[in-house]
Amino acid sequence: MDTATFLSQLQQQAQAQKGIIQSEFLPLDSATLNFKPHATGWSVLECLEHLNRYSRFYLPHLERAINATATPLSPQPVRYSWIGKKSLDLVNPANAKKHKTLKHMNPHNSKLTTQVLTEFLQHQEKLLRVLASAAKADLNQKAIPVEFFKLLKMRLGEALEFLILHQQRHIQQAQRVQAQSLQPISLVV
Repeated sequence: MDTATFLSQLQQQAQAQKGIIQSEFLPLDSATLNFKPHATGWSVLECLEHLNRYSRFYLPHLERAINATATPLSPQPVRYSWIGKKSLDLVNPANAKKHKTLKHMNPHNSKLTTQVLTEFLQHQEKLLRVLASAAKADLNQKAIPVEFFKLLKMRLGEALEFLILHQQRHIQQAQRVQAQSLQPISLVV
């Protein structure tokens, strides 16, 4: 896929994700946002705090990489490395397999407020700016460290797609939690 189409699709997905947060989660009360479907499950706010933690790591790396890379001489298709393909498969929302989260990225049982939503929206604005500026960068340059093992590097395009897919996965999780919070509680007599 060419760079322009690739970045356009990512921008559309990031805008849609921002819209979901604004329309579906901002209007909710604190009790609904903190509802957990079970003891080990995450609340809506925990799903989004997890994404905030990833954004705090990846967005500065993406900004630096975009500013440091040269503009390719000619349009190039976006290519994928082995680590990029594996990372994307891991976070793809279509992949229903659950994965263990790194301890420092796991917000389970954190005391969270609606500030999590505000921070997420700020990160989305920054991500949209990064995506806009990525048009002048070489998306095939290996420049972004993998969070759990910083010696491995993803290509710039892979890292952008990783962030968007990871967000989609956990926003869908948050939507499922919200739907469960609205179901009536059945009492066993």
